Amino acid sequence: MTDIFDDLAAEYEQLDAVLATLTPAQWAHPSAAAGWTVSDVVLHLAQSEELVIASIAGELADRRSPGEVDAMADALVAAERAISPADVLARWRAATSATPGSLRAHPKGSRLTWVAASLSPATLATTRLAEHWAHAYDITAPLGIAYPDTSRLRHIAWLGHRTLPYAFDVEGLSGGPVRCELTSPDGDLWHLGDPDAPSVITGPAADFCRVGARRLAPADSALKATGPHAAEALSVLRNYAF
Repeated sequence: MTDIFDDLAAEYEQLDAVLATLTPAQWAHPSAAAGWTVSDVVLHLAQSEELVIASIAGELADRRSPGEVDAMADALVAAERAISPADVLARWRAATSATPGSLRAHPKGSRLTWVAASLSPATLATTRLAEHWAHAYDITAPLGIAYPDTSRLRHIAWLGHRTLPYAFDVEGLSGGPVRCELTSPDGDLWHLGDPDAPSVITGPAADFCRVGARRLAPADSALKATGPHAAEALSVLRNYAF
């Protein structure tokens, strides 16, 4: 895998290139995130990125349970949605410009507080890449703007696969080992998990990541699940570490 911190910065740059072109009407347009406009989505990304900075500074102490996270995000956006798009964009840019380098510079082996968990700097960077990629879809899809998939999906696929045991546990399922054979946007084959695992998920990496982001239903994807736990894995798959 390529450097997660470099790839996080590249994801920010790809989204920035889109945001820089948006008209006032596009900022006010409903996003694919229910109840949020495009401006609301970018505000959420700015607010959550500011929480990363607070965590790096050791100032994020109050963890939330997974069930509280969505409510907290909605409340934060509602409290500040009167901010102009120009100020939202400036705020997001200020936060994202600091994150990759600060996470890279954090001592190796350290842990950072994040929402409902304690994560390594690299894993926290991966969650930020995954969240920005998913919300980029929420922004661009309703506006008909292209947002090409890249090899950076490898990090998101790794995160989804890595958190499967936790996802099984949250849903009260026993689960079991699952391996993935995913085709990258460039046509490469990515292997995740124990090569001897009896449960296998195969298909496009982009579909795997969108299922994990809850932007695509497993039944509507081109993924194939075989073995005792593969279908269950797709039903609980999540690209976030809390």
